[in-house]
Amino acid sequence: MTNDQLRLRRMILAALFAAITGVLAQMTIPLPLVPITGQTLAIGLAATILGSRYGTLSILVYLALGAVGVPVFAEMKSGISVLFGPTGGYLVGFIPTAFLIGWYMEKTSFTVKNAMIANTIGMIVTLAFGTVWLKMSAGLEWTAALKGGFYPFIPVGIIKAALAASIGAGVRKRLVSANLLFPVENNIKHSA
Repeated sequence: MTNDQLRLRRMILAALFAAITGVLAQMTIPLPLVPITGQTLAIGLAATILGSRYGTLSILVYLALGAVGVPVFAEMKSGISVLFGPTGGYLVGFIPTAFLIGWYMEKTSFTVKNAMIANTIGMIVTLAFGTVWLKMSAGLEWTAALKGGFYPFIPVGIIKAALAASIGAGVRKRLVSANLLFPVENNIKHSA
């Protein structure tokens, strides 16, 4: 397989995960300040399966689609106002989250154990970005921001991290055996 073919396959997978993120974002449980959504599960899956570069690309595509008006954010919302609104920090936090999950997996190995560690770290990164942004944009005290934007999401975040780890590691293994991904992504030269 040539580098161009490999890159095209990875770009298609990144686009697919952008779409999956948009679909899972519609699975919401409303809470007073910030809803629980399936977005973070999708972020964990994308990064666990695709690694740092293409996992992050999938999130950038997802955010770009939402920013230009495609209703892919939670509750079928879209637009720049969502990115800069009170919950925008969670969306922006998806970028470093995807990169860190993928990077951790590439530096260790694509196992369920490492995926669980990486996705738990990713959950904390997303919640930290979101909580800081929520505090600043809504003018909340730290106590209120933590109670509304961080603490309620830890139990569900751990469940989503476990799901992303187990599903992601299994799907990645199957994609590798189908020659859609290579076992060690960071050892392959990326052509520009």
